[in-house]
Amino acid sequence: MRIAWVTRSFLDYRIPVFRELDRLVNGGLHLFFSGDYVPARVIEKARQVLGNRAVPLKGEWRMGPEDRDFMANRNISIRFQPGLLRKIRSVSPEVLVGDGFFKWTLPALAYRLRYNVPLVICYERWSHTERSAQWYRTLYRKMVIRFTGAMCCNGVLSRQYAAELGMPVERITTGHMAADTQGLALQVLSINTDQKNALREKYNAMGIIYLFAGRLVPLKGLEQLLDAWAVFESQSLSGTLLIAGDGPLDQPLQERVKQKELKRVRFAGPVPYADMAAYYASADVLVIPTLEDNWSLVVPEAMACGLPILCSKYNGCWPELVHENENGWIFDPLDTCNTFQSLHKAYAGAIKLPEMGQRSREIVSGHSPLMAAESILLSCKTAFGRNMADSPSDFI
Repeated sequence: MRIAWVTRSFLDYRIPVFRELDRLVNGGLHLFFSGDYVPARVIEKARQVLGNRAVPLKGEWRMGPEDRDFMANRNISIRFQPGLLRKIRSVSPEVLVGDGFFKWTLPALAYRLRYNVPLVICYERWSHTERSAQWYRTLYRKMVIRFTGAMCCNGVLSRQYAAELGMPVERITTGHMAADTQGLALQVLSINTDQKNALREKYNAMGIIYLFAGRLVPLKGLEQLLDAWAVFESQSLSGTLLIAGDGPLDQPLQERVKQKELKRVRFAGPVPYADMAAYYASADVLVIPTLEDNWSLVVPEAMACGLPILCSKYNGCWPELVHENENGWIFDPLDTCNTFQSLHKAYAGAIKLPEMGQRSREIVSGHSPLMAAESILLSCKTAFGRNMADSPSDFI
């Protein structure tokens, strides 16, 4: 099967999925993406996996700001990549794969309509992230679904929303989003006790290390987390909140820490992806207080490294990945008391955290890059089979 995957952007975590999918289709995966947007290190990794079938395109025409730092549907962002349709046609794909409904999926849809090539949409969003979707966005999505052969969603919450939009449930698979769990697990094994102690000393970390890793933007809920952390410190509990990442809230958050006179909050700044394993290995628990997320990849990453998870209920991955009292706890970051209670549960159950971390490893083993690739391939086969049934003469 020749698959043309059309996606504007991706990061390191997607490379293992591309590798596994390409292996499953015997070298039939062709990847088209933005060379203006995907980092050079990631482009190099994609080329190592796919060779010249990983095709970065440049000169994208843009209207509207980037929207990754905003709540969903806050702004309108239109993208057009010259030459994309020509590149797709050059490989004569049997199936098209697009990410979401907008941006580069639109030209993929145009190709599907022109050449009757089945389209698969990999989809991440769910009812909470789409709670403010304007009527015209929802209408557009429903129209696109009419021409979509199959969808591969993140998990149960995303699948439910796709079904609400009109996609028949029998044409929805789940599990397309996966972190590089195997690679991170191997990296963690190579980190010794001295290295872990050195990192703790670097940040003067005391007690349990609660690690946050991600962008420092409003939607990640860090301001709310600091309110709960102030309660934690007021109880004279031993622990350190280590914040790894950067973004527009970097200075405002540090000012907030000073104003609240918080003594055990540390800012690590931006941490390269290649160095994150050391932070996971040195921490005791991951905390993700997001106010809105489709499927935070930091969660399966941390799980692969043996960490329990304190997860916001506004994170679409929690039903599959975070099992209450088994490998973590679910909390409402908008409720300061509830957030503090989750922090306290990790503190009170510190002796059980390694056991819970092992449970995290067991759970995340069912969300590997291979399983993600198999789910995507199943969607491709579903779309291809439906297309043949609808218009068999086109395939004779």
